[in-house]
Amino acid sequence: MRILGIDPGLRTTGFGVLEKHGNRMVYVASGTIRSDGETSLPSRLKTLYEGITEVARLYQPDCAAIEKVFVNVNPQSTLLLGQARGAAICALVLSDLQVFEYTALQLKKAVVGYGRANKEQVQEMVMRLLSLPGKPGPDAADALGMAICHAHGGDSLTALGELAPQLARKGLRVRRGRLVG
Repeated sequence: MRILGIDPGLRTTGFGVLEKHGNRMVYVASGTIRSDGETSLPSRLKTLYEGITEVARLYQPDCAAIEKVFVNVNPQSTLLLGQARGAAICALVLSDLQVFEYTALQLKKAVVGYGRANKEQVQEMVMRLLSLPGKPGPDAADALGMAICHAHGGDSLTALGELAPQLARKGLRVRRGRLVG
């Protein structure tokens, strides 16, 4: 399975592509899409959309994983990041990819094992997990981390998602990893 990870940003969006072969992950590519040369919000969103569309076309992933937006101290920044994330999701969906969403906490737990890890720790672990010759940039590392997060937990989460409607019909739910009626 080939996974495209996206770390959305209005000025710089990271992308990372890896393949999962059983329990093994293999690095394919990573980089950034930059829109900091653009002056208007619509032109930045267009650059982001076109860049992700091109990455999806070039690397032909089977699915994509993207970071969920958190509520920032500055509401304006949160809104802008949400628009960048929306442009990224549109590019992925229109590239016929199923999109999975994970929080930064889930990414850090999957990659580092600690939800409050810093960017340098994420970069170091991404480098080790994928046997890279050097540390990827912070945006690319976060994007690769998204792909790793999906590679680690995506199968289980997908299986639970497919099972949930069947359980609901029987009046059952899963709470805290336990089946409850």
